[in-house]
Amino acid sequence: MPTLAHTKHPHDDAPDTAEAFQRLASLPEGEEREAVRQDIVRAWLPMADRLAGRFRNRGESLEDLKQVAALGLVKAVDRYDPERGAAFESFAVPTITGEIKRHFRDHMWTLHVPRRVQDLRGRVRAAYQELSHSVGGRAPTVSEIAKKAGMTEEEAVAGLEALDSFTALSLDAELPGTEDGYTLVDALGGPDPALDVVIDRESVKPRLRNLPEREQKILYMRFFRDMTQSRIAEDLGISQMHVSRLISRCCSQMREDIMRDVAA
Repeated sequence: MPTLAHTKHPHDDAPDTAEAFQRLASLPEGEEREAVRQDIVRAWLPMADRLAGRFRNRGESLEDLKQVAALGLVKAVDRYDPERGAAFESFAVPTITGEIKRHFRDHMWTLHVPRRVQDLRGRVRAAYQELSHSVGGRAPTVSEIAKKAGMTEEEAVAGLEALDSFTALSLDAELPGTEDGYTLVDALGGPDPALDVVIDRESVKPRLRNLPEREQKILYMRFFRDMTQSRIAEDLGISQMHVSRLISRCCSQMREDIMRDVAA
């Protein structure tokens, strides 16, 4: 099997595989064709590795990115048609890059973000980085980013918001500037116990209105003014035991009415 020649190329060690591709296209399926195909893939792997290196430090290991880039290279080799006249590099670079970006979109987002917003994120990120070198050290404005990226300000805002959605921060992560182990979960609110009181009060209101006036007064004095049964009995001129029976009877009746309505 002849060794693939190397020529002057934007990628220094990229091979001249025009002849190999012509031979590949002429061979039927079989071991010889597969050998030529593997030679072409191996010859272009350095370029695929360099393309993968452009995406390092974005939350994925370089080795995994190289594997994704290699997959994109194989797809490019299989789909390339030398009869169309375009150089393989012009076809392979966007194919490999697209495969890497697709990997990030499909596997690396920990929050579900629509594909359109993911694309906006990439354009906004590129515009932000480019503008950061030309606006005097300050952060680019939304209008500047939108103009640079060729999108509306609403789209730029969506892209900026998506920049913070690529990975999720653990609730156990310690908050910046704290030294006492205070985490995000400590900052979260919880159910307000007073809500249960509101629900109970609203459930009881119509039943209270249906009670005789004396029973309403007794319940008001006991539960809203926090008076003791003996004090209520003294104010109303009745025995404490009678007050206790009335309170118990009223509460039991309202409880039964409420449970009956819930079950209905």
